[in-house]
Amino acid sequence: MMFNYITWNVTPTAFHIFGLEVRWYGVMFAGAFAIAFLLCGRMLTKEGRTQNVADTLLLYLGIATIVGARLGHCLFYEPSYYLQHPIEILRIRDGGLASHGGAIAVAIALWLAARKHQETFWYLTDRIVILIALVGSFIRMGNLFNSEIYGGTTTLPWGFIFELNDEILPKHPTQIYEALSYLVLFFVLYWYYLHKQRKPKQGQIFGWFLIGLFGMRFLIEFVKSVQEPWEVHYMLKMGQILSIPFILAGIVILLLVHQNKLPWTQHK
Repeated sequence: MMFNYITWNVTPTAFHIFGLEVRWYGVMFAGAFAIAFLLCGRMLTKEGRTQNVADTLLLYLGIATIVGARLGHCLFYEPSYYLQHPIEILRIRDGGLASHGGAIAVAIALWLAARKHQETFWYLTDRIVILIALVGSFIRMGNLFNSEIYGGTTTLPWGFIFELNDEILPKHPTQIYEALSYLVLFFVLYWYYLHKQRKPKQGQIFGWFLIGLFGMRFLIEFVKSVQEPWEVHYMLKMGQILSIPFILAGIVILLLVHQNKLPWTQHK
């Protein structure tokens, strides 16, 4: 049987500067944050906030994303190894980031930023998650350039053969599936934000973001290859297990918003 497929052998290296390798993943990551920063500044200034708020968010979220995603991978996927070799946690260039860990750290960063600028947690979160959906789309394309976290074998015409990983059969390009779903989520949430004249009900966008992003992540995991060997012994993959609490949190937030019982809607 002949498969239709796309041969993927793009090098992960974008260029070298001063002898250092710069990967497409890093370019996509940095580019996403730059675009998000510009959009964030525009959103906040149009609502009467100062650029200082956007500056704080860029700093806090940049640190939180990297630290949280790295710790998430180390503690969720390979805890036994990294607890025995803690210094290895610092070797980020060797790979290993988990979006669920990044999400937890980002929530903490938003809480701190809200306190610093005397805003409600929901005010900042409802706006930032719109941009996080866009950043997530860029990062998943970075994963594609790295030829990593792809899916299982497929006969679909858009299957990718990842030659750099010595694959000989076409695989689901789950990086593209996620990138496209996050991009659609970005446009939908941004449209809703503008539709509500930049004044959505507090917590509403955040709730839909959690359900949309982690709901899609849960579904796409069904065709994604396991990241760690021990995952094959479970009914659900680790990415799905970690997504469930976020989906449930989104549902609870929307219920509280509907009942006008959402806490922390007034800053102190």
